[in-house]
Amino acid sequence: MIDAYEDPGVPDTRGGWRLLWWLVLRQPVRSVAGALLGSVWLVLMAAQPYMTARAVDDGLVPGRTGVLAGWAAAMFLVGSLNSWLSILRHRTMTRVRMDANFRTVKLVVGHATRLGAVLPRRAGAGEVVTIGVGDVQTLATALTVVGPGVGSVVVYLVVAGLLLAISAQLAAVVLLGVPVIALLTGPLTLRLQGAESEYRERQGVLAARIGDLAGGLRVLNGLGGKGLFADAFRADSQRLRAQGYRVGAVASWVQALGVGLPTLFLAVVTWLAARQAAEGSLSIGQLVAVYGYVAVLVGPVAFFVQMAYDLNRGVVAARRVVGLLRLEPEPDEGTLPAPDGAAELRDPVSGVRVVPGRLVALVAARPAEAAAVVDRLGRYGPTEVTWGGVRLDAVPLADVRARILVADNEADLFAGPLREVVAAARPADEAALGRAVYAAAAEDVVRGLPEGLDSAVAGQGRSLSGGQRQRVRLVRALLADPEVLLAVEPTSALDAHTEATVAERLREARQGRTTLVTSSSPLVLDRADTVLFLVDGKVAASGPHRRLLADEPGYRALVARDAEDTEEALR
Repeated sequence: MIDAYEDPGVPDTRGGWRLLWWLVLRQPVRSVAGALLGSVWLVLMAAQPYMTARAVDDGLVPGRTGVLAGWAAAMFLVGSLNSWLSILRHRTMTRVRMDANFRTVKLVVGHATRLGAVLPRRAGAGEVVTIGVGDVQTLATALTVVGPGVGSVVVYLVVAGLLLAISAQLAAVVLLGVPVIALLTGPLTLRLQGAESEYRERQGVLAARIGDLAGGLRVLNGLGGKGLFADAFRADSQRLRAQGYRVGAVASWVQALGVGLPTLFLAVVTWLAARQAAEGSLSIGQLVAVYGYVAVLVGPVAFFVQMAYDLNRGVVAARRVVGLLRLEPEPDEGTLPAPDGAAELRDPVSGVRVVPGRLVALVAARPAEAAAVVDRLGRYGPTEVTWGGVRLDAVPLADVRARILVADNEADLFAGPLREVVAAARPADEAALGRAVYAAAAEDVVRGLPEGLDSAVAGQGRSLSGGQRQRVRLVRALLADPEVLLAVEPTSALDAHTEATVAERLREARQGRTTLVTSSSPLVLDRADTVLFLVDGKVAASGPHRRLLADEPGYRALVARDAEDTEEALR
């Protein structure tokens, strides 16, 4: 079974069926073993009725007690062997499913890591959660067909052959029964596949809403939007429930037919055998054997229907996994060298210029416009930005990431000791860590934890307040000490006093380094060397904060609103 460090391989992403087959081929020995064990296990079960018939016809005769004892001993030995084979079959199929599960998880996690910042722009959080929580398990369960599925086909043919030796009529009924069952249940399984696909789509949407609710409940409360969001969530959950009922209705019919039709079909076989025995064309032992064969076939025939059900659900899940795996990382076709030393970043779309060694503030009435500029400057999407006169997308992506850091105020925080959370892949010395903590005004965060920097922090910083999480993110960005730091709203969740402290210390910590922050707070803007005022996504004015206050009415109206909020908070 695949371990934590094994390469999962290159998946076949040409379709859901292709991915399922690829997962089988990745463990050929185990898959073949599962098929053989499943086949032998079921065939030996079918051997019991044959031996029973021989014991009845040959052993229940006066003076042949030894023959009866011999067949009874053979049945005991075969039964014991089959019990052991059943254990091996179950263990093997469990490993087949677990390997497929873990291998798919590694594929999804590895691909999500390669996509990086591209992932949230291509797939919703709910979609990824649904794939990781439900689809991977459903996909792995479908591989049950490798063991019991192959065994069911084999034992079905073996029993048909044994029945042919007894009665051609009975063999014909058995051979024709499964195609009839497939014709009756096939349309339902196809309908189930469509209903299941729609259900999975709605489930992903609802999972995304749950994530939004968990992450933004405090903000929603503050804005009075909790009721509106709850209404939307309630409507979505009701639609998902209704779709779930539709899926359940089709699934219940499939499962009911999977049990009922095989039983009815095999009852016909038993009835025909009883009539032939009454007519004298079958012996008592043969009648007993036919009944035993029928009992053995109930499981495999029912499994044919269940197999179709599981495979249809597995294909739906596999298609969703394939859809994620087909997402391409950001292309890196850069061949031009990065500028030597500090260089100007210029965005021709907005007119933003980030001068080397300066602290530049970007302010816009719509924060999304400022965030879009930062995305282009940081090369998180299509961009025409130039860096020292060279197009940013012509520079190798690794060079861009090594020298330009985008610090999002909602960036993920991983679980672990705070020291490791902020250090990321570059462990820092105590002095550098202390300077970063001081610059982000996060000393109280460290003091408030029981073991300081060695205290464990929950995933996404759930054990911290919103303002504390924001300062921890800033500590991480400052500790990285990038040549160019692009910080999106680094103080938006802080109180006015802490915000003023962070603004002053950030300026000192980044002295002589290229820094751009997006903010509409006058406490931050007043400490910037240059403020760029965006209107409709383009620079409408630039200069020191105080001059813009005096000369730009639009800027003054926007910033004054925040200034009033700040004064109220300080009272």
